[in-house]
Amino acid sequence: MLRKLLYRFSFFGTRYLYSVVVLAVLISIAAYWQPRLLQITKIVVLAIVLMLLVDFLLLYIKKQPIRALRQMAERLSNGDENNVRLLFENNYGYPVHVTVIEELPPQLSQQSFTTTLSLPAQKQVVWRYTVTPAERGVYEFGNINIIVRGVLFMIERHIVVEATQRVAVYPAFIQMRRFQLLAVTNQLNDVGSRRLRKLGNSLEFEQIKEYVTGDDYRNINWKATARKGSLMVNNFMDERSQQVICVIDKGRTMKMPFEGMTLLDYAVNASLVLSNVVLNKQDKAGVVVFGKKLDQLVQPDKKSTQINFILENLYRLQSDFTDSDFGNLYTSIRYRIKQRSLLVLFTNFESMYGMHRQLHYLQQLNNHHTLLVVFFENTELQALEEQKVTDLEGVYLQTVAKKFALEKRLIVKELNKYGIMSMLTAPQHLTVNTINKYMEIKARQMI
Repeated sequence: MLRKLLYRFSFFGTRYLYSVVVLAVLISIAAYWQPRLLQITKIVVLAIVLMLLVDFLLLYIKKQPIRALRQMAERLSNGDENNVRLLFENNYGYPVHVTVIEELPPQLSQQSFTTTLSLPAQKQVVWRYTVTPAERGVYEFGNINIIVRGVLFMIERHIVVEATQRVAVYPAFIQMRRFQLLAVTNQLNDVGSRRLRKLGNSLEFEQIKEYVTGDDYRNINWKATARKGSLMVNNFMDERSQQVICVIDKGRTMKMPFEGMTLLDYAVNASLVLSNVVLNKQDKAGVVVFGKKLDQLVQPDKKSTQINFILENLYRLQSDFTDSDFGNLYTSIRYRIKQRSLLVLFTNFESMYGMHRQLHYLQQLNNHHTLLVVFFENTELQALEEQKVTDLEGVYLQTVAKKFALEKRLIVKELNKYGIMSMLTAPQHLTVNTINKYMEIKARQMI
């Protein structure tokens, strides 16, 4: 009972209160030498007590003076900015100044944040902020702490609003929706995707349409032109129902962090977005996740529920970051995926030796499928390369950084020498570059 009473009437003194108390103490000390100041001390102390009493009564006149509510989506998108809204309702009969302390999940780099608001009387105020998760999983938001300052600025009331809330963080579905909208409106080039001239025609005829500037004159339909009296051309559409499988290496080399996220999470996000683009292009999308063994296999399909199935599987992906077994990967794909497919392999090679260890299996995969190996630039080494050096140690470090960067580029050439397509990309450009490459491969009819 006593604990509840203390909890209900929990308050703190303000800097203003402490300043006035210190002033009263100084005056009382001075009254030792100047007795006339003793009367002033009594007046100051009486004023402090009265102001405290007024502030206390005004702050605690209501049992629930301020209501607070947190509003957010049922699930958050990993690596994206997610909006959160805090709604405050002031039930006091006068405006108040409050300090809000929001308890954030421990997975976020910031454990809490503090802001100051002015709440008008009997009105609602909305405060918005964003969170950017860096890993998948369940996040738990804590309580909303509100510190209300008294009208006379003497004391502050501490209000704790029970607002514990658990929310799941899924792979980057916000990016997925953005790219889906751009794909539907043919605006992928606005975010980096580039249009490619097709080499030849695909096998699927779509329609006959009027000629416009830029159409291939070799596709002019002369019979339709004669009937219509204006130039008409045959229009072909991309071949559909081709299989595109994102193969994600969840091994030790994918643990390297970049801007708070591991390379594995970048690969997961890119796989989700690419799978959605593939489905919008009427192709079949699938996902393979492997480490020491094949952990997940979502068979390629283009049914309406496929993207949700892929999303749920990627959300549950866990890794202990051990060495990956490419031999087991080849055996599993060889016997479980019969139709020729585009395999987009997300992995990372830090050295030529590391790549040569897996080269045999990469060649075997490329013999039965179209293989695209995607691996990552070390952006920290690139930053080191661009730094100005002022001493001998800096020269050594920059030389080593250039050596590793050059080795990455040599790996690309080595893979190309063996007929294996590859792409070296910075983590932050992974999604756009992967979509670009898929569109290029499809336009060149290489699947």
